[in-house]
Amino acid sequence: MFCRVKSGGVLGIDGFEVDVEVDVSPGLPQFNIVGLPDKAINEAKDRVKSALKNSGFSIPTKKITVNLSPSHVKKQGTLYDLPIAVGILQISGVVDVPQDVVVLGELSLDGKINKVMGVLPIVLSLKEEGYRKFFVPEANAFEGGIVEGVEVYGFSSVNELVEHLKGIKQKDPVKVCIEELLKDSESFDIDLSDVYGQTLAKRAIEISCAGMHHLLLIGPPGAGKSMLAKRMITIMPPLTFGEAIEITRIYSVAGLLTNALIKTRPFRSPHHTASDVALIGGGTFPTPGEISLAHRGILFLDEMVEFSKKALEALRQPMEDGFVHITRAGGRVRFPAHFLLVGAINPCPCGNYGNPYKACVCSPSQIRNYQSKLSGPILDRIDLKVWVEPVNKEDLINAKGGESSHKVRERIKRAFEAQKERFKGSHTLFNGRMKEKEVEKYCTMDKDAKSFLRQAIERLNLTGRSYIRLLKVSRTIADLEGEEVIRLHHISEALQFRVEDKLLI
Repeated sequence: MFCRVKSGGVLGIDGFEVDVEVDVSPGLPQFNIVGLPDKAINEAKDRVKSALKNSGFSIPTKKITVNLSPSHVKKQGTLYDLPIAVGILQISGVVDVPQDVVVLGELSLDGKINKVMGVLPIVLSLKEEGYRKFFVPEANAFEGGIVEGVEVYGFSSVNELVEHLKGIKQKDPVKVCIEELLKDSESFDIDLSDVYGQTLAKRAIEISCAGMHHLLLIGPPGAGKSMLAKRMITIMPPLTFGEAIEITRIYSVAGLLTNALIKTRPFRSPHHTASDVALIGGGTFPTPGEISLAHRGILFLDEMVEFSKKALEALRQPMEDGFVHITRAGGRVRFPAHFLLVGAINPCPCGNYGNPYKACVCSPSQIRNYQSKLSGPILDRIDLKVWVEPVNKEDLINAKGGESSHKVRERIKRAFEAQKERFKGSHTLFNGRMKEKEVEKYCTMDKDAKSFLRQAIERLNLTGRSYIRLLKVSRTIADLEGEEVIRLHHISEALQFRVEDKLLI
């Protein structure tokens, strides 16, 4: 006897259709699973046997063969427990499962249905294949239910699913109100007004967030670099529903999803001992790394020079392209990685080079060697570099924090809207990601700005890359002011974020 139950799998952050084919034939009692299963799937036979037995159902004492099709694609995870169990129940005549229903779920030994990873990408992908009904663990129901145009049913146990299929006690599909989900306002327990002084650094993080320009904060310990970086997330505009789905999809695959929908931009701050695989992603079955978990948000690398050279150099391609390809023997996957890189470094080993209040004890060669841990190609991809001076006594005593995050965020929202209109129909989304031709097209200057920029190029010996970077930053400053044309004071302000003269590299 043979039956087929529809299920799904995940490759990268995309779902694909899987046919769980169950065959029961005469012979010695056996239970075999084929179709390139991983170890977790091979262990499913024991979970399925115990779950069905403890739910009050008998297992055929015959030869049971399960094939996961397509058989040439490697399968992983525990989400095939439930479709295998349902297939056996259908052959036994207990239930009848419609062919247009997709079944996913892990089984406990007592028959409970446990949460699994990757439900959202599977629902999204199989919806495009024409499937509209999904049976998933109750803990995953809201995750799948945020996809419009499908019916997602959540079940807590095998018995509950059987009762539904028999019509004894039918369940309704989960209902998720997207408007209600998005209506919840973001709340942060930190604010930009908590930071005293640091006028130039605050302006730098505003420009960085407004145009998605990668940022490097340089200064002695205790100057407030980490404090500033952590507050950047409070001034970035709220996520759109499309962006929220993108991020939720990544977190679902990574097994880090705690709510139905991620509604705030991610802020990832890995430790400097993180490997290149931890940052970029990888593994035998490739999983997202920190740069993908920071998608549409911020990747903060504190003590950036302490990260391994291999890990930092691996960031070069994703910083420009917005995605990362990971190739393994089983295939190639692509993870999105549109992140804003924010790095923080001390200027020297002792940390006091350039500190007006403490003397540096490092030699010029020690300082140069320390700073050179950041390679030229990485520095070239960072548009904004700002020196964070220690807060002076007056600012600390007077305790004036300046503008609130809400006020700064409103300006950044307007800049986002200007860029959205500018790059409509293009793959480019922000000023910080403009290509050379786009810089030439959109960075129009008035006569005074051109004259001033020409003088700056001659006096500061700006390279071609530095010139492009300067125009991108100037474009964002103009957007923050609602200006169509780049003016002299925009160029002048952008030039403040060059610290090459203070660095020895």
